[in-house]
Amino acid sequence: MTSVGFEQAWELGDQVPGWLTVDQATALWQAALRLGPGARIVEIGSHQGRSTTVLGIAARSVGATVVAVDPFVEGKLFGGTPTRDRFEKHVARAGLGDVVSLQAEYSTKLRRRWDQRIDLLYIDGKHDYWTYTDDMRWSEFLVPNGEILVHDAFSSIGVTSGILVKVLCGNRFVYVDRAGSMARFRLAAPTWADRRRVLAEMPWFLRNVWIKVLLRLRLRPVARLFGHDSPYDPY
Repeated sequence: MTSVGFEQAWELGDQVPGWLTVDQATALWQAALRLGPGARIVEIGSHQGRSTTVLGIAARSVGATVVAVDPFVEGKLFGGTPTRDRFEKHVARAGLGDVVSLQAEYSTKLRRRWDQRIDLLYIDGKHDYWTYTDDMRWSEFLVPNGEILVHDAFSSIGVTSGILVKVLCGNRFVYVDRAGSMARFRLAAPTWADRRRVLAEMPWFLRNVWIKVLLRLRLRPVARLFGHDSPYDPY
């Protein structure tokens, strides 16, 4: 196994179009490095392979593998076959053909016939409440105390609604921390202190929703007053 540092991995990953930030990539990298030989990472939502590249290089360094799950839905929003072609090109460019395997399928359908252990779960699929909460059911295959990283947490209304129902009001997940809008959870029974940490993120979530409203109303100068100087949603 060739030892590659995060800087080299990010240099490759950052060349792939996408929304993953360097802080979020670092969180993925560190989570993968906590695994051991033979571990399996499942990534739900791969797009062009930005996060897959980082996870794949980290996985190789510890002897793990990555299963990338993405249906590559046709149409302008998701890109369809051209996006899949770019994903495969980016994985090949990073030399990860033997580490990353692709399941071009809806995560909600694949889960029903999945029967393998998962050591790390990364969720960045469709952001509505129903899909996100279904994707959290992949944790049924996660090892005890296994980690789940979720993109667009406390930013997307659908994802955050799912967190409030399944994490704040549930008994299976502990909220650990976040890197921007990437939250880290652990498969374990939460304490009241764990639940309070979820509630403590609500002001930040409301701020993100407010900024999205301002951007939809084309009030970017007002959004700048709240610390958001970008035409894109806060992710």
